[in-house]
Amino acid sequence: MDLDQIWNQFIGHLVDNEEISQASLKKITGIPFIYIHYSQKENEKNNLFLLIKKAASRSMRGKQLHCETIFVRQENQLFVFRHRFYVPQQKMFCCGNLCPDCILFRS
Repeated sequence: MDLDQIWNQFIGHLVDNEEISQASLKKITGIPFIYIHYSQKENEKNNLFLLIKKAASRSMRGKQLHCETIFVRQENQLFVFRHRFYVPQQKMFCCGNLCPDCILFRS
């Protein structure tokens, strides 16, 4: 799985939205930040979180990935978020609850 391809799809899905005029990714000391120019005034942060979540889910479709988005700052219509995609850790032992991803079911 190539995370660069997923990041490119994610940024593409963000830019495809008509409310977002520009979106870019910057890595600062290895931590990915997304810079978004958002044109709406009302319910800015909540609506933008929803748009980011939708774009991320479209990019992650069919892959075993999770994402995390944390608001950093806002300056006029520029929003900065710390966003990362990560692969979930697999279980290394059986907890006894017969989870669907239990190590006992692996072949």
